[in-house]
Amino acid sequence: MDSFEGLIRLLLDQEGYWTRISQKVNLTKEEKREIGKHSIPRPEIDVIAYRPSANEIIAMEVKSFLDSPGVKLTELDKSYDVPEGRYKLFTCGKYREIVFSRLKLDLIKLGLADHGTKIKIGLAAGKIYSQDSAGITNLFCERDWLLWDPKFIANKMKKLSEIGYENDPYVLASKLIHRNPVDDLA
Repeated sequence: MDSFEGLIRLLLDQEGYWTRISQKVNLTKEEKREIGKHSIPRPEIDVIAYRPSANEIIAMEVKSFLDSPGVKLTELDKSYDVPEGRYKLFTCGKYREIVFSRLKLDLIKLGLADHGTKIKIGLAAGKIYSQDSAGITNLFCERDWLLWDPKFIANKMKKLSEIGYENDPYVLASKLIHRNPVDDLA
């Protein structure tokens, strides 16, 4: 499990979701052909989060990208008939529809969802390319996708410092950082 995925999972848990990490989706051969890639490996969703009160699942793509330029709008604002690139679930509607349909059936079979369960796509990004922040926010609003940008995640982490004691590294780090401001060492 990626550490950033673990953090996002904890933050979703704090929001009242039940979560799973690295959820594989068991596409059939027919579904793979329908997608246009008959030999792709099973898709994997970084974090799925289920909120029973809303009967809603968030399929969350998680990218830390902390020591890189960050998530770029040019990679998200594309449309493919056959899935390509890093953000296949965002850039190929047919792929997303088939994967989410199979995900729902997989979860129903496990007793974790029902036919009325809605699935929404989301992205949690530790860093967004600075010039693309507004564009990505607008794109996600237009398409009714969920975006957890770095500021949103930081605010959620600050709230971790306010919960009761938890023997969890993210909660402990949040409490230390937010209760003990440090001076600039430069």
